[in-house]
Amino acid sequence: MTEPVIEIEGLYKTYDSGFSALKDIHLCIPKGEIFALLGPNGAGKTTLINTICGIVNPTSGTIRVNGYDVVREFRKAREQIGLVPQEVTVEPFAKVFATVKFSRGVFGKARDDAHVERVLKDLSLWDKRDNITREVSGGMKRRVMIAKALAHEPQVLFLDEPTAGVDVELRRSMWNVVRRLREQGVTIVLTTHYLEEAEQMADRIGVIQDGAIALVEQKTALMDKLGQKRLSVRLADPLSHVPEALAGYDLTLEDAGRTLVYTYSAHNETSNIRPLFADLEAAGIDYVDIDTKQSSLEEIFVDLVGDKS
Repeated sequence: MTEPVIEIEGLYKTYDSGFSALKDIHLCIPKGEIFALLGPNGAGKTTLINTICGIVNPTSGTIRVNGYDVVREFRKAREQIGLVPQEVTVEPFAKVFATVKFSRGVFGKARDDAHVERVLKDLSLWDKRDNITREVSGGMKRRVMIAKALAHEPQVLFLDEPTAGVDVELRRSMWNVVRRLREQGVTIVLTTHYLEEAEQMADRIGVIQDGAIALVEQKTALMDKLGQKRLSVRLADPLSHVPEALAGYDLTLEDAGRTLVYTYSAHNETSNIRPLFADLEAAGIDYVDIDTKQSSLEEIFVDLVGDKS
């Protein structure tokens, strides 16, 4: 792993009521990574982000952002961070350009209208620069929030459900913006309920459940390790049952016996496919078509969290 930008060690957050929102979180996120944080509602995703950003005080543990402790060096740490919260909150009577420009000033950055212009153009907001924010669409308001978060040139960008309520076309456009930011060295931490988003964009995926990190994996490694492949064999003639000669395989019949389905691990069981077809031929079973499908990240995630989601 390259040099970490976010370092979390032994993080706990317990509220006065006794509710334990975060439990012994240990996490390192390197520079330039897109890290997707997944978990069911109430798992602790937003609490973790707000604690890193200094909005929520930790009960114990340490958090460093670009080397700065978020408690002891709050101002320096916060300067490293751009935050786009779930809630759409923009100044309703300010113009788009002025809103983003003001956000830069809040962090004590020198005026740089050229940078504000670049951010607005990257987010396809330049032609809306003189619009009052309340006049733009909901999707555009969310883009304005991202522009505000980028105005002070942060090293880390937190996107908490960034495309909630955004149409598919706009969502994919925003993915491209995020990828360009990563190319510029910005570290992205993303929470999302759109698992397609994590599957398309993330380098690594962390799953948080009941306030604790359940796992952190490279996206491809996670899918290889936990993903299932499904081989569907369309039969020339339907079967009433799986023949005894094929009992050694994990086979089921579907579509009134017209499709034989073999489910296997994508990680280490592909060697069984060739013997399966040899045994089909030996059993005199003809087929007319085959199809394979690998588990999506959504299916893997549902398996991981089970009924707790």
